[in-house]
Amino acid sequence: MVYAPPDRAYYDADSHIMELPDFLKAYADPDLREFIPEVNYNASLVTDEEVAVIVEQGGRHSDEHREAQIAMGDQLIAQSKEIQGLGAFDKADRTIACDLLGFKKQLVFATHSVVLPFHPSSKTDPVHRYGAVRAHNRHMADFCSDDDRLMGVAVLPLDDPARAITELDWVLEQGLEAVWVPHRAPIGFAPGHVDLEPLWARLAESGTPFVLHVGGSPLQALKSWSNNGRAAVKDWMGGGENVRTKDAAVMHQPPETFVSMLVLDGVFDRHPDLRGASVELGAGWVPEMLRRLDSVTKIYGRVDESVRFERPPSEQLRQQMGFTPFPHEDVARLIADSNDELYLFSSDYPHVEGGRDPIGKFGTYLADASDETIDRFCSENFLRLWPEARVH
Repeated sequence: MVYAPPDRAYYDADSHIMELPDFLKAYADPDLREFIPEVNYNASLVTDEEVAVIVEQGGRHSDEHREAQIAMGDQLIAQSKEIQGLGAFDKADRTIACDLLGFKKQLVFATHSVVLPFHPSSKTDPVHRYGAVRAHNRHMADFCSDDDRLMGVAVLPLDDPARAITELDWVLEQGLEAVWVPHRAPIGFAPGHVDLEPLWARLAESGTPFVLHVGGSPLQALKSWSNNGRAAVKDWMGGGENVRTKDAAVMHQPPETFVSMLVLDGVFDRHPDLRGASVELGAGWVPEMLRRLDSVTKIYGRVDESVRFERPPSEQLRQQMGFTPFPHEDVARLIADSNDELYLFSSDYPHVEGGRDPIGKFGTYLADASDETIDRFCSENFLRLWPEARVH
């Protein structure tokens, strides 16, 4: 059986690759491979031993493991997780997983390979860094090349505008269907800086949305906030490498800041065809952000000509952005506090954070919603951002 009920179309705004160690190296330019690190699984949910077994098997799961995964049928999403998930790193297996999940389309994000592209040290050579970006984007394009349900997401750091625009041109030629940018200020300037204007224009002209996603900015709050003289707390999965309690309380601040700065710098206003989505960053912060931006522009627009917009920010974002709630967020409450055109369904397959039954979880919140509202959440809001993804 298929997980997604056949009586409604589901478009998945969040799924993942679980990269093997050579994910970047294998697709890097030959003269750069020695400078590109292997992907590091320094996380509590995936052990070095698990990865080593898969590598020893030629970069694939054993036949017995694959058969057991396939036998899960419509329970695949509940039981098939992380690097052991069906299709986590093998594109042929991912097609089988898509058959069992039943989603019309899936955005496909990286998991661990964005450290060098998105979070360089002061000593990182930009040639090596953007070489890693190209390697990622080559591999993502290849992974999604055999199944049109898979919509590959490129990575694109904005810190070097000229290199970013060059890479974007290449990405658009390859047909990747979204561009993931870090939700932090580029190094030394704002994302609405004039040097990045050609980038936003090309995204708008091509109809390719930008996306923000967890991992695009440091996951954890500044260390000083957690230094309370007591023992370190664990993250919600029992380890210490991911989002901890204090991190969860403030992790909305970087994406909210990024989106707000794009609005206030007039990027959405100048490019009404620009589309974007904030993914796996929650959505509980969205209604208040809309009210705040409308208020700020109304008050400060009296003296600041740069924020005098024909469309208020809330309308710009309703028309041009989408946001994925976490499974624990009551999407019906968010809709009541804003509107039903803003929110997107997501599964996070094969990550555990997506839960064992995202359709059921979100369906509980939307039990009293109209069919039109449910369709918007499950498919139509996604298709407003990616209209060419519609499956007829």
